[in-house]
Amino acid sequence: MSATIKAAVQPSKARTLSASSKWRRFWNNKTLLIMCLPAIAFFIVFAYLPMPGLYLAFIQFNYSDGIFNSPFVGFNNFRFLVINGDLFRLTFNTVAYNLAFIVLGNVLQIFVAVLLNELRRKWFKKISQTLMFLPHFISAVLIGLIAYNILNYEFGYLNAVLKSFGMEPLKTYSNPDIWPFIIVLTYLWQSTGYGSIVYFAAIMGLDNEIIEASEIDGANAFQRIIYIILPWLKPTFIILLLFSLGGILKGNFGLFYNLVGANNTSLYATTDIIETYVFRSLINNFNFSMGSAVSLYQSVFGFFVVITANWLVRKYSPENSLF
Repeated sequence: MSATIKAAVQPSKARTLSASSKWRRFWNNKTLLIMCLPAIAFFIVFAYLPMPGLYLAFIQFNYSDGIFNSPFVGFNNFRFLVINGDLFRLTFNTVAYNLAFIVLGNVLQIFVAVLLNELRRKWFKKISQTLMFLPHFISAVLIGLIAYNILNYEFGYLNAVLKSFGMEPLKTYSNPDIWPFIIVLTYLWQSTGYGSIVYFAAIMGLDNEIIEASEIDGANAFQRIIYIILPWLKPTFIILLLFSLGGILKGNFGLFYNLVGANNTSLYATTDIIETYVFRSLINNFNFSMGSAVSLYQSVFGFFVVITANWLVRKYSPENSLF
């Protein structure tokens, strides 16, 4: 009998101790948790509360009936993406561009952060950082205008230089094959300096004693970068990669629209992404339901990409996975 009572009391006591330890842990980290409250509130308001609006993707929305009284049409709003095989082309273009942005962007950002760390003159480091940050703050409209004045067939600066050397001018805006390079290079020029901030901050968190110990052991600058700095940046790279993969099907509309335009049919094969296609489809007859259907497709696609990527990371490097 006493054994039965003891067995019944012990789980209750364990639960009490567990609750007490959790509350103590919460109290010890109250400052960090309070700092997280703005981010938590942001995601609740802008990510979770709007979720019932996903129902828009499955109805024929009209203003008079509202969201939940509009007629249900199932997957009809997704059909306009599939017509004429556009879904595969748009998905391929969007994913290919974003993969180039993510991979090349992170590699260049790490490279720039390492170079900044190796600079010894503080005034030169600050000037270099400022100059590299500037492109991030230039409007996509201005970037498109600059590109047009350089690449225009009739009066562009590039063709003016080619003509002065007796060469044939380039018809850039009718040649779809060169635009992937132009778009990727423009994106890298605009985002690399600003994106290197995170990696540079991570390098600043490296213990100087490790660097000093490596120097005493005779390691040169290249060896320090390969064997100390790059492994130190690995967790940061993986986290940023996983975050970026979540939006792999969401294109940079401002960049594509201002560089290429939405109505240049000769460039659709290599420059048309989901956002520009939807913009053309809805510009004359805006439809909330179609826009919601596209957004849902992009979100579900990104969700499965992140889950798969995180599974691979957890399999080969568990300490760096998101969950």
